[in-house]
Amino acid sequence: MRKVRGGGEAGTLTNTTYSSRYFTDEVPEHAIPAGSMPARAAYQLIHDELNLDGNPALNLASFVTTWMEPEAQQLATETLNRNFVDQDEYPQTEEIHHRVVSMMGRLFNAPTDGEPVGTATIGSSEAIMLGLLAHRWSWRKRRGDDSAKPNVVFGADVHTCWEKFARYFDVEQRVIPLTPDRHIVGPEEIKDHIDENTIAVGAILGTTFTGQVDEIAAIDELLRQVKQEKGWDIPIHVDGASGGFIAPFSYPELEWDFRLEQVRSINVSNHKFGLVYPGMGTVVFRDFDVVPEELVFKINYLGGEMANYSLNFSRASNAVLLQYYNFLRLGREGYERIVGNLMANAGELERTLTASGRFELLNDARYLPVVVVRPAGKEGLDVFELSERLRERGWIVPAYTLPPNAESVAVLRMVVKENFSRDMAEMLSEDVERALAKMDGKPSPQAQAAGAKQRRIC
Repeated sequence: MRKVRGGGEAGTLTNTTYSSRYFTDEVPEHAIPAGSMPARAAYQLIHDELNLDGNPALNLASFVTTWMEPEAQQLATETLNRNFVDQDEYPQTEEIHHRVVSMMGRLFNAPTDGEPVGTATIGSSEAIMLGLLAHRWSWRKRRGDDSAKPNVVFGADVHTCWEKFARYFDVEQRVIPLTPDRHIVGPEEIKDHIDENTIAVGAILGTTFTGQVDEIAAIDELLRQVKQEKGWDIPIHVDGASGGFIAPFSYPELEWDFRLEQVRSINVSNHKFGLVYPGMGTVVFRDFDVVPEELVFKINYLGGEMANYSLNFSRASNAVLLQYYNFLRLGREGYERIVGNLMANAGELERTLTASGRFELLNDARYLPVVVVRPAGKEGLDVFELSERLRERGWIVPAYTLPPNAESVAVLRMVVKENFSRDMAEMLSEDVERALAKMDGKPSPQAQAAGAKQRRIC
């Protein structure tokens, strides 16, 4: 019979995955190994290492989608080998991309007398940079020269990618600090930072730190007044990474999008509450005039000529197709129901945590299904230790301090996602009680209840 490497005969017990020699050899870590190994062994080694990662279902730190339906999983697998940038080879994929952008433009109330324009990206970081680059070039064209240095104005509540844009593209960043009592920005903070060289003002629809919303309509009113009085046409770029798929379905009356005159571009993270796997974001512009022609590249070496506006190039198509799947599958009705569930479960988690008397809310989960709490009153609770205690049960609940000048405020943040049920909210609250009891050196409420039951039996 044919002998196999690792001993034994083909088809015998010694040829099973865990009985092979690959599970006693050291795993290559720094150099590609000289030889090969069976596919099943390679898979199992990596699969087993990943058991040390956190459980995505219990990861309340991340906004990113961690669950999709089996049909979506199938579609994702079937389309992994389609390069999104190859429009000539995959024309229907590009057609679906246009549909997705158009649907999102309509969702954000783009003007009805034109066609929404934009592009899918790897995530909101790329989308924000593309939006701000368009505004930088538009500012330069209005000036007619490069003699002045451009600036961009935003609050300290922004994502790191805003600071990256300023550094990478040589734009002065004018960051408005937070305070211990105010964690958003509005026209009062903005007005002293803008001038004729401001390429854009950044406004956040649901901040990563607190889930709150900048005063976008009031900022728009200020900039319209400045435009009329001084002639400075300063656009707003709305960072809707987290709130872009919540606001239209949860509080459609809030004016934050293209209904506001100075809002010229919006980004959103589809892989957050768009409910698709990472990575996908989208930047949507008010109309074609917002994007300078010089930034759109005409490429013909993939077959037919195609237009490209991106920082990345080759990427998988499946995230875009999954977003279209969700639009068809859920419709507005489905999104409204899911978002309603998210907000309800976030509210219940807020109620149970604050009922303990140990926490107070930093926000009220009004705009995002994000629960942010800090120790109540003068409570000397160590939220960092509590975060570590919860990790022992598998929960990933981040503890952190707010940005300057509000770093004296330490919080816990829990992102309620689609797969976070009311049952899970109750279990998390119970585990918080257990962790607090251990930190206090007391039996947990559950242990106390069990002891009382035992005494009754005796």
